[in-house]
Amino acid sequence: MGGVIALVVVLILVVMILISCIKIVPQAHAYVLERLGAYQQTWSVGLHIKVPFIDKVAKRVVLKEQVVDFAPQPVITKDNVTMRIDTVVFFQITDPKLFAYGVENPIMAIENLTATTLRNIIGEMELDQTLTSREVINTKMRASLDIATDPWGIKVNRVELKNIIPPAAIQDAMEKQMKAERERREAILRAEGEKKSTVLVAEGKKESAILEAEAEKQSAILRAEAQKEKMIREAEGEAEAILKVQQATADGIRMIREAGADESVLKIKSLEAFEKAADGQATKIIIPSEIQGLAGLAASVKEVLK
Repeated sequence: MGGVIALVVVLILVVMILISCIKIVPQAHAYVLERLGAYQQTWSVGLHIKVPFIDKVAKRVVLKEQVVDFAPQPVITKDNVTMRIDTVVFFQITDPKLFAYGVENPIMAIENLTATTLRNIIGEMELDQTLTSREVINTKMRASLDIATDPWGIKVNRVELKNIIPPAAIQDAMEKQMKAERERREAILRAEGEKKSTVLVAEGKKESAILEAEAEKQSAILRAEAQKEKMIREAEGEAEAILKVQQATADGIRMIREAGADESVLKIKSLEAFEKAADGQATKIIIPSEIQGLAGLAASVKEVLK
């Protein structure tokens, strides 16, 4: 009975050992395998089996891009201003073997390397240049760190300056300068606004004067057209009156002729017409010779009728 129990225990141990030798590498990971203390191979994604008691997984490596936020580091600019800058480094492990055996503590190594590189770059720049050249500093740091970390199997993809903290006195001076600059811009904007307002008012007055002149011109044109129309209508009325008088005279003569009047009557009517003409402004009237003989007869008849 005791032998059976021992056999069962041995079988359970063997199964547990075999199960422990089965390894599954997840996505975006890599395992560094050692055999008897020496590097054997790098396992990628999938199912793997190691030799019991001989093989050992020495390092589990994450291949995804990683972000490390380092604490602010004191740096000194070219013009001897001490400030504190904290950086953010984006890196990715490209060679698990180099990462496992290249450096003892890769993260600490990157942090120290970032601090020294940052001091070297800032030491060549003045304060104002440092505050306005973040992109230049980021580019230089990324290039330097990428070259330095290449033997460790690490690729630095990006470096960002998270905060630049100048001394308190510098901050106060910068705030005063910014306030003065804002006030200057406000004054400029106010002056420009007043200038634009004055220009708009002048343009409005000019436009109003132009419109008034145009309206006056249009009014004068309308008055002239109205006067012209009045004169035309008066002339047409006078012409129509003259035409009607002439028509009436022609109708009277035609009626006399139709009534059988002789030449003497017609001549008398002519005398009457000349009599009416004499009432006008003419100072001299020429009477045709053919009706001069009837002038005395008309005078005699007029005397008799009195």
